[in-house]
Amino acid sequence: MNRPRLTRATTPLLAASLLVPLAACTPNEPAASSAEGTGGPAALTVSSTDDACDVSAAEAPSGHLVFSVTNDGTQVTEFYLLAEDGLRIVSEVENIGPGITRDLVLTAKPGSYVTACKPGMVGDGIRAEFTVTDSGNDVEPTGELADQVQAASTNYVAYVKDQTEQLLTGTQEFVDAYTGGDDAGAQDLYADVRVHWERIEPVAESFGDLDPRMDLREADLEDGQEWTGWHLLEKDLWQPAAKDNGGTEYTALTAAERTKYADQLLADTQELYDRTHEATFAEQIDSAAIGNGAKGLLDEVATGKVTGEEEIWSHTDLWDFQANVDGAKVAYDGLRDVVVAKDADLADDLDARFDALQGNLDAYRDGDGFVLYTDLTDEQVKRLADDVDALSEPLSRLTAAVVL
Repeated sequence: MNRPRLTRATTPLLAASLLVPLAACTPNEPAASSAEGTGGPAALTVSSTDDACDVSAAEAPSGHLVFSVTNDGTQVTEFYLLAEDGLRIVSEVENIGPGITRDLVLTAKPGSYVTACKPGMVGDGIRAEFTVTDSGNDVEPTGELADQVQAASTNYVAYVKDQTEQLLTGTQEFVDAYTGGDDAGAQDLYADVRVHWERIEPVAESFGDLDPRMDLREADLEDGQEWTGWHLLEKDLWQPAAKDNGGTEYTALTAAERTKYADQLLADTQELYDRTHEATFAEQIDSAAIGNGAKGLLDEVATGKVTGEEEIWSHTDLWDFQANVDGAKVAYDGLRDVVVAKDADLADDLDARFDALQGNLDAYRDGDGFVLYTDLTDEQVKRLADDVDALSEPLSRLTAAVVL
């Protein structure tokens, strides 16, 4: 991905100067539900500027929450609702340009949380405590709709587990080739293995400490942060000329360094597998998480893959592009019966937009994979970007259509 992740507040790799004081986020009065006593959504506003994150309330009743996030600053920003530990991402809305407002829709249980704005999409974010009180309202769907939502959640959890299983097996093969000096073999495996990561990237990002260790790009490194993960090994496999490396001759990793970073990648992949196979993981996957995850995957396409910035050394961005679309489509398909029941026109629009984007992507297939991203013309890139934009708008309405 092309943006920095929300990293651990406690990690020693972050320079202390990057930590933003909580006082920059101003709490106000508790939010009232827009449909008090009926279980309707609690509406909150967020003003994100270059140096502040003003949330309209420090607490809200449990149930459906809608954070309407406006970027009143000069930099692209993001907004997160984090678990109490400040690590796990409960939900997020990304890539909010200056002057733009985007909604984050979710269902929240009673408990303590943390809100965070991240102007410039760097650093640890401007954080504040946030409380969800017990509203006493039952906001869960009932009847046939409840069965559809439960089926979607069950199937998506199974999908995530399957992808992590394939990712773990593939990463072991990749690591064996890489540490064994079989660079050609590792290059052949690289893109195919990473698709399993890219299909479930929002889930991986929800474990805030794993994502930066595994998938951070060099361009997104912060001062004092050690670079690890897939893209470090990518660069070592597709070693750049000095002109493509800031004018500096690239220094290959030593055998010991290869082993160190490859072993860490494998250990982190094992941890991702373990976390998604814990009994409590399924509790984190509801219809809002699935819907927001689908939109998050398309945001990944828009901000990294369609610009060619994700796989800057290997140029295998179209593999990632397809994987993100795969994951978004699986998430949408799981919720489609609910969408049809509540907003059939939206379902028709999403069906058509997904088909158009997939048809465009299929034009660049080459055997079992794709052409390199550098083989695309500017016009072909623009067509892909236009199809992504066309899908992005209706997909941004998916969660609200299902949840509210």
